[in-house]
Amino acid sequence: MMKKWMYSGLMIFLFLLPTTSLIAGEVVTQNIRLWAKKALEEEKALQPVAAQNTVAVLYFENKTGKSEFDPLQKGLALMLITDLFSVKGLQVVERIKVQALVEEMGFGVTGLVQPGSVPRIGKLLGARWIIGGEITAGSIKIQSNVLDVAESKILGQPVATGEMTDLFRLEKDLLFKIIEFLKIEMTPQEREELKKYCSTNMRALPLLFKGIEASDRGQYEKAAQFYESALKEDPKICIARGALQELIALKLIKPQKRSQELLKSLRDQSSLTDQLSPEDGTKRTTTPGRQPSRVGGETSP
Repeated sequence: MMKKWMYSGLMIFLFLLPTTSLIAGEVVTQNIRLWAKKALEEEKALQPVAAQNTVAVLYFENKTGKSEFDPLQKGLALMLITDLFSVKGLQVVERIKVQALVEEMGFGVTGLVQPGSVPRIGKLLGARWIIGGEITAGSIKIQSNVLDVAESKILGQPVATGEMTDLFRLEKDLLFKIIEFLKIEMTPQEREELKKYCSTNMRALPLLFKGIEASDRGQYEKAAQFYESALKEDPKICIARGALQELIALKLIKPQKRSQELLKSLRDQSSLTDQLSPEDGTKRTTTPGRQPSRVGGETSP
């Protein structure tokens, strides 16, 4: 009885903790799906992008012909979004809104980046700039297109090349080239902060990417297992801890299946949505000092 009481107390304490800074969550909630449906229904009435510093990152297309690179399609976009959220003065469209459009429009993972569709997607997402691209074979070559939606022109095509084991470095190479094309000025301190890797563990990163994919498919328990495995490989990996806590807060997985050690870790390093509930599925935390971006008529972090 005492052990059960202590477990209940731990869970209550976990969800009463104040949130700390992190970007939006990774669960595509019903409210986000309704936003995507409404955006398409009212597409003709959508106004030009008001916020001139808004950017959306689309999924990358795997052109290697090798299925083992498929997780990079969302994974690379996820890493770029995570980093771009830290850039002052830049408003970033949530990945879950990109995912909701993928689902609502019936596209595959890379359907949003097909020729001719990108300006439309930019308007739907309320983004001035769209970032997308492709992954090709050989030693990995990642090419990104930076598109100005309003002018329908490509600002540049930054490229990063290297081996799969250098993925974390390739993402940073691409990131700083993108920032250069967007003409965003940064202080030396801000630049140093951006150099911090999501993870340098090449066992942890694929597990994180697989967790995101499972979550998008509604396989939440499977997603949680991937996040937990990623955290075991690298306890400091980005996103995974907050994404796992979000699943618990939204009651999409059962805390009883999580280990006491993990729950304590989530409590000690609370990073996201401790007050989320199914009735308020789009309530997210924001990074201190950032202004919320407005995308598709809805306020987002």
